[in-house]
Amino acid sequence: MQTSHATLPSPRLRWVTRTLACRLNPRQLRGVTELPWRTRPVRHAHTGRKGGGRRGGWRRPWRRHCNVSARWEPPERDQGIKPETEWNIVLDQQEAQLGTVSGKDEQGNTWWSETGIDRGDKGYRCRWTVMGGASSDDSASWRETWWEKCDDTGYLELGAEKSGHNAQGDRWWETWREVFYQDEWSGVGHIEKSADKWAVNGNGEEWHERWWEKYGANGFTEKGADKWGRKGDGAWWEKWGEQYDGAGNINRWCDKWAEAWDGDRWGDKWSERLDNRGLGKKFGETWHLKQSGERWQRNWGEEYMENNIVRKYGNSTRGEDWDTIVEEDPGPRLDSSYVGWAEAVGNSLQLLSISPGLDDGSEPPRDKGQDGGYSSG
Repeated sequence: MQTSHATLPSPRLRWVTRTLACRLNPRQLRGVTELPWRTRPVRHAHTGRKGGGRRGGWRRPWRRHCNVSARWEPPERDQGIKPETEWNIVLDQQEAQLGTVSGKDEQGNTWWSETGIDRGDKGYRCRWTVMGGASSDDSASWRETWWEKCDDTGYLELGAEKSGHNAQGDRWWETWREVFYQDEWSGVGHIEKSADKWAVNGNGEEWHERWWEKYGANGFTEKGADKWGRKGDGAWWEKWGEQYDGAGNINRWCDKWAEAWDGDRWGDKWSERLDNRGLGKKFGETWHLKQSGERWQRNWGEEYMENNIVRKYGNSTRGEDWDTIVEEDPGPRLDSSYVGWAEAVGNSLQLLSISPGLDDGSEPPRDKGQDGGYSSG
């Protein structure tokens, strides 16, 4: 009996499952091999319309705009990259046929929404929804965009962008994005996530943050952030990063700098390299420069050796000088926030379920078989 394409998992999810099975052991695969299947469309008795079980059927577009005032708040600081499950991105093909829709709630707040599909060369497809709204007195407005992209190379992208202003004088924009692609030469799969946020309030206090995460099927992981802010005549800046090679080797660093309203400046930075046993080096610098020109600086370092031996040394412009040997448990140094390929896949299921053709009436892509050829699945 021939199986309907609508009941099959996305070809991309099947590819990821096979990739994980080849690269990871069963313990690492736990919780990842149970990838979501597209359920057979069911006909709702009260509407007669068909809808996929994954989304619970077709939703009228106005329902997502009911709580318009909730979109008049700027993003929060130091929240990193939100998981895709918190973005609630829903791109329904039925809505693309409606063109632009609009409405007004009981308080007189207005909203509008438009959904469409763009196509290009080499199988490029972008499904998108743009929506926006304004308060009844036009003192606040918002705009939000959702999209998913794919092409014949296997590239997948899921993203969202928000912007707006409110009656308190706050203005903001925020972009979130995650992509999947395969290296052209090695064939290694990669998942990358990023967030870019900016906001300024009515008092002129401003901040900007960029966050990124990169995961490779070969075990490589990178995380980082670049942040700055200002309040009055004071400002601060911070940048940090982490790299894990998948074999236990770690590279971490952080750099901070700030300036007060009176012109005083200070900073702190450090860098650390460790192997899978916790052996390696860490060194850093702390400094303070006053408006008068007086400067203080301290340099320090640590060497992590076998048998829990740690050498600690340093000096400062105030005459400090030390060089000691101590015993120290390497466990805390190895306790990291490492997230590997299996976890990255498990946190990107909506991205990996993007399938060209399955939602717009065209033929689904053929699946690559174990022999390198293609089959209809």
